[in-house]
This record gives sequence, structure tokens and C-alpha cells, in this order.
Amino acid sequence: MPKSANSYAARLTIDYPERLNRLTTFFRLIMVIPILIVQSLLSSGIWFATLLMLVFRAKYPRWWFDFARELSRFSVRTGAYAAMLTDLYPSTTKDQAVHLEIDYPNVSKDLNRFLPLVKWFLAIPHYVVLLVLWVLAFISIVIAWFAILITGRYPRALFDFVVGVMRWSVRVSAYMYLLVTDRYPPFSVS
Repeated sequence: MPKSANSYAARLTIDYPERLNRLTTFFRLIMVIPILIVQSLLSSGIWFATLLMLVFRAKYPRWWFDFARELSRFSVRTGAYAAMLTDLYPSTTKDQAVHLEIDYPNVSKDLNRFLPLVKWFLAIPHYVVLLVLWVLAFISIVIAWFAILITGRYPRALFDFVVGVMRWSVRVSAYMYLLVTDRYPPFSVS
């Protein structure tokens, strides 16, 4: 996906599935448990290490960024699978139907060295709105689960809403957790 002048540092798209497997959808909560355990173990510590590198060394090594980006991609694929947006079990290496692009920052030009210390605080309005949106997304996912079991299809409006909430979350994550941008995330699901 090419980057335009108005695009944010993190961009997420998920391909809409025409048909979903009713059997794997029915057992999705059980099937997602092992991959969620792996994801949780890998995710701990990324933010704190990145914060220390930026504050004390004013550096964001490319190898660290690549690791954090790939872990974020894996996490989003896992979330998309759990939300039944795709039938593909999350791959650790392939995009599958989930496409997440995150731009590598130019630390000296694009990032304030000390802003990572307060980004968590500046992101509080996003947390509040996202909490409400994720409750609505959860309700949408439950409704979609029944729709998939009955029709084999994810209702398009629910799909777009859940993907939009994930997109918003990814932008906040890029700002607050991955620390790849100082540009405040938009309050938008598009």
C-alpha cells in the first residue's frame, strides 16, 4: 500500500472474506487460545525497551523496529482471527488477509526524545473512546458469530466497524506503544 502525504504512520487493511467456515467459526474461541498465549509472551517488554532507547540514546535501531513491526503484524493477525475477520490461522510470517504497514521513523527529524515519557498520558482520550468502541465491537463480533454460523458470511457493516476499531487501535499503538510517530492519532475508524 503506497504511503500518501496524509496517511498515518500505521495503516491497516483487512480483506473482506466472501465465505467463512462455519465449523472453525463455531470453535474459534478454543482454537485461538494457543496463539494468544504465544502472542502474550512475545509482546511483554517491547514498549519499555523502546522508551529507554529513545530517551537515553535517541536511537530506534532498525532491527528493533523490524522486530516490533513484525510482532505487531502477528498480533493484528491474531486479533483478526479471534474476531472472525478471517479463517486463516495466524501466520508468524505471511500477511494473509491482514495488511499492516508501519513506517520506520527518522528519530532525529521525526521524534521528540522526551515525548515518549508522556505519550501514555496524552493517549488517555483515545483509551476512553476505544474502550467504548471495543465494547461495541465485541457485541458486533458476537452478532457476526451467529450470522456466520447461519449464513457463512460476516455482515459487511459489522466487518467494516470491527476493522475500523482495530485500525484506530493500531494508530494509537504506533503512537503510544511502538513510539514510531509523534503525530497524534486521529479520532477516526477510517
